[in-house]
Amino acid sequence: MTSPLTGMKLWLAGARLRTLPAAIVPVVVGTAVAVGQGTDTAWWRSGAALVVALALQVGVNYANDYSDGVRGTDGDERVGPLRLVGSGLVAPTAVKRAATGAFAVAGVLGAVLALVVGPELFVVGVLCLVAGWTYTGGPRPYGYLGLGEVFVFVFFGLVATVGTTYVLLETVDATAVWCSVTVGLWAVALMLTNNLRDIPGDTVAGKQTLAVRIGDSRTRVVYVLMHVAALAFAVAATFVTGRVALGALAALPFAAMAAATVRRGARGPALIPVLGMTARAQMLGGLGLTLSLALSA
Repeated sequence: MTSPLTGMKLWLAGARLRTLPAAIVPVVVGTAVAVGQGTDTAWWRSGAALVVALALQVGVNYANDYSDGVRGTDGDERVGPLRLVGSGLVAPTAVKRAATGAFAVAGVLGAVLALVVGPELFVVGVLCLVAGWTYTGGPRPYGYLGLGEVFVFVFFGLVATVGTTYVLLETVDATAVWCSVTVGLWAVALMLTNNLRDIPGDTVAGKQTLAVRIGDSRTRVVYVLMHVAALAFAVAATFVTGRVALGALAALPFAAMAAATVRRGARGPALIPVLGMTARAQMLGGLGLTLSLALSA
């Protein structure tokens, strides 16, 4: 396989920048929840949490690239974004080192936050790192068992959102919990976009993602439900917590376009733009949610 990409552009492609909203949104939402909750909040912790989340996301992407590549999962049937190992453009050991480096950055900064906030964060950090590597790595990767969506919901939804608020306020906040569900469902929608597109290749490779397990038509229904449920939880959070979470509705235009494309039966390369639409819905909805929470503090 040939590619016009070389050097840094090649590594950036492997980092899969379109997935980064999954790391950014929970941190900014969790930070917004903390606005107005205390006068002595150490806001630098939010920046550190953002770097941790981004490093984890990039680490997971490189680890996924490495593990799928050496397993032979990224075969000729794949129609998604460029994979470094599967394409033969980068040596597996180099991609493994990149994943390890990203996880190391997350681990070091996470340890700093744990030293400042409390030892409970060490436990959370270790779980995040283990979950990130064993998604497609190790002897029994849970991403091959249909549990990938559970991983992103828990770690890029609940843990990242509630965790960010926790490192700022050092307490579990109910608003953060409610909003973390919305954020997690957006992350699931992002993963479902990839897994729906990759059903043919994953089936051949024996990768039993949730999409492979439940089939094409049901995956499309679940994808649409993720967007609907995400916005419904944001509306519910407004009434339950007293903080305005309606800014999440800013996701509606791109979510509607993405859902319509999926429902029309787009397949293969035609689903690649849906990943961008889903990421934009996640980012706009997250920023809108952040603003409405902060302004209603």
